[in-house]
Amino acid sequence: MPEKARSHKPSEKRAVVPAAGAGAEAPAVAELQQALAEAEAARDEFLADLQRVAADFDNYRKRVAREQEALVARAHEKLVAELLPVLDDLERALEAATMHEEAKLEDGVRLVHRRLRDLLLKEGLVEIATDGPFDPYSHEALAALPAEEAEEGTILQVTQKGYLLGDRVLRPARVIVAAPPPEE
Repeated sequence: MPEKARSHKPSEKRAVVPAAGAGAEAPAVAELQQALAEAEAARDEFLADLQRVAADFDNYRKRVAREQEALVARAHEKLVAELLPVLDDLERALEAATMHEEAKLEDGVRLVHRRLRDLLLKEGLVEIATDGPFDPYSHEALAALPAEEAEEGTILQVTQKGYLLGDRVLRPARVIVAAPPPEE
């Protein structure tokens, strides 16, 4: 039964077309215009699909670039974090060397400290400021000591320097802050 329907439809199309004369061109032109309109609609749909795929690919490319930059930033962060204890040890060695007469040791340690500090600065390491009030986002309070000469919340002493890498806190500064004086 479906075969009859298929064979029947083409004969219907042929029946619409007149046999001869000027009237035969009008239905053929109408069919061609309709076919052209359908082809143009299909073309526009394919073009819209292509533009969507191109936009999706562009968004994908940008997202991958952002993720790659974040990955590189985390790699830098890890490297610098691992080098911070070395910087701390060199600072302690410099403090101890000033108490001894061994100038050559002090000069050597100072040179290594300067080079390491310059390398880390070049990578974007910045020391967190510790002069002024306590900031819980960049400082870690180890203790609060009563101090009459300092305002409450002011940093009294730095026990370990803190550092920023870019806009992220790599290690907070460990500090002792002023507490209100004890009531008598």
